[in-house]
Amino acid sequence: MTPDDRQIGRLAVPAFLALVAEPLFLLGDAAVVGHLGTRELAGLGIAGTVLQTLVGLCVFLAYGTTAGVARQLGAGRRDAALAQGVDGLWLAVAIGVPTTVAGILLTGPMVAALGPGAAVADQAETYLRVALLGVTPLLLMLAATGVLRGLQDTRTPLVVAVAGNALNLILNVLLVYGVGPLPHLGIAGSALGSVLAQVASAAALVLVVVRAARREGASLRPDAPGIRTAARAGVPLLVRTLTLRASLLVTTYAVVLSAQTATDEAVPIATHQLAMTIWGFLAFVLDAIAIAAQALTGRHLGAGDAEAARGVTRRMVGWGVVTGVVTGLGLAAASPVLGVLFTTDDDVRRALVPVLLVAALAQPVAGVVFVLDGVLIGAGDGRYLAWAGLAVLGGYAPVVLGAAVVTDDWVGGGLPWLWAVFALVFMGGRFLTLTRRAAGDRWLVTGAGR
Repeated sequence: MTPDDRQIGRLAVPAFLALVAEPLFLLGDAAVVGHLGTRELAGLGIAGTVLQTLVGLCVFLAYGTTAGVARQLGAGRRDAALAQGVDGLWLAVAIGVPTTVAGILLTGPMVAALGPGAAVADQAETYLRVALLGVTPLLLMLAATGVLRGLQDTRTPLVVAVAGNALNLILNVLLVYGVGPLPHLGIAGSALGSVLAQVASAAALVLVVVRAARREGASLRPDAPGIRTAARAGVPLLVRTLTLRASLLVTTYAVVLSAQTATDEAVPIATHQLAMTIWGFLAFVLDAIAIAAQALTGRHLGAGDAEAARGVTRRMVGWGVVTGVVTGLGLAAASPVLGVLFTTDDDVRRALVPVLLVAALAQPVAGVVFVLDGVLIGAGDGRYLAWAGLAVLGGYAPVVLGAAVVTDDWVGGGLPWLWAVFALVFMGGRFLTLTRRAAGDRWLVTGAGR
């Protein structure tokens, strides 16, 4: 292994474990609430969708902060790096507090927009009103994690993720079922347990950043110009995130649209949901390399070493391809048996296999896409990513919706064709826009600022 390989592995492996920790513990949360009843579990699903959307749109707090802090670190300005990180924390508070207030006031309409029945909506609203109190801590966790990644530290977020999610599971059991002297709070107890765990996790991460800032003499006071700069840098990344989420929503809509011609419309919709769940899990492997790409690219460019940035990019793209090939082969080999783990419906099991084979073929391309996305985020090239995302979405949406109109043989082949469109047009479009940019020099802007 080269020194670059060791650096990539040192950052990517803990990042991967931290990324995987949360969904694994969320399964535990679902198991706790699921024992309350079907309505409670359905309510958790509705509320979780709203909450994850609100928080997911703010992922730029982690990505943008990682890039900015890493660039300052590479320039040898650790104090400025931490000052920029503190600005990111204050921005998280500035976004989180009004989002929490607005979310609580609009809980009813947000839940109603997803169309659940009255009984499920009541459970969802109960959970969401409490869970929204955790929005600011969640955003602080994103920003603080971004600071630490920029400082080339992915181990601390891993430790906090594991400890915080373990605490979350324990509190869920205690508060949902009212163990000992604690009251039986039902689904509200699950939300409260999650909020308390999020507050503890945010406090731990922020404390690490604050201590580091104090050691370097960086100010902890809110700096209005710095916060505005962080916000402006986050806008293109927000647009990028919106285009990605919109593309996935369009894909799901296309599946639902075509399912109307199926003998049993639940089969293609359920199959698509399972395939997307598996795709999302595999994305954690590739996203871990992308996180390493953000940190290393920013550091090298901050140090003024464009050649090192390009060199480590080549190595990370190689890692992305190899990882994509391995995950693709593993997915293809496991495709006949994965359905058994998730469903007893034979039609869904049969329909899932060809879809997973298409997803397996797309894994090497996804490996390159995730890595280069991380590289360009680390380089502070958010504007290009935003425009590229809009271009890909504009080309993909009409194609996949058009394909949905002409596909009707669902169990036999319609859904795999839609996934082929997803792989060829959406992932292929991202591949072309990112590789084209990476091949040039416009993203190789050196120095502490961009």
